[in-house]
Amino acid sequence: MLVKEIMTQPVYTIDQNKTAKDAGILLRKIRRGFLVVTSKNRPVGVLSDSDLIKRIIAANKQPSKVKIKDVMSRHFVSTTPDVDILTAVRKMKKGNVHRLPVIANGKIVGIISLSDIAKTSPEMVNLLEMRLQMKEEPTETMTEHTSGICDNCDNFSDDLRPVGGSWLCDSCREEAEAEK
Repeated sequence: MLVKEIMTQPVYTIDQNKTAKDAGILLRKIRRGFLVVTSKNRPVGVLSDSDLIKRIIAANKQPSKVKIKDVMSRHFVSTTPDVDILTAVRKMKKGNVHRLPVIANGKIVGIISLSDIAKTSPEMVNLLEMRLQMKEEPTETMTEHTSGICDNCDNFSDDLRPVGGSWLCDSCREEAEAEK
């Protein structure tokens, strides 16, 4: 499944020269916790409700006097529409974020969040977590077999077996043997 199949639209944006108060009002109005910050309709940062809490409220600043460009996150992780969901989840995990702006040709075309993934396919979240865990946590001793996601075909199997450092389902093991 690709990002473009489940990304949320429309994307809510706010100009970097607006105030934190403007952002708070917009977030309340749209009932979201995330805005893409723009300059001349191009993405230049992101602003989350937690950014406002940490950088305005906790810092005891007046929201009406602080520009968004002074409190936004300038370095943000994004993705493209044709990326598969597993890759997007990896980016989220690596960047420690819950949402990714989806950008095509320099323009924002959507947002994908962990919630979008969970709503589309709740069981997919567990499978993605299992897949990431299998990929990122080296196993000290490979057991004879286990259940999970095949490293080759990305399908779930109750009979994964270790082959050359990867966990393969029965079909992929047969293919690997045939190629030898």
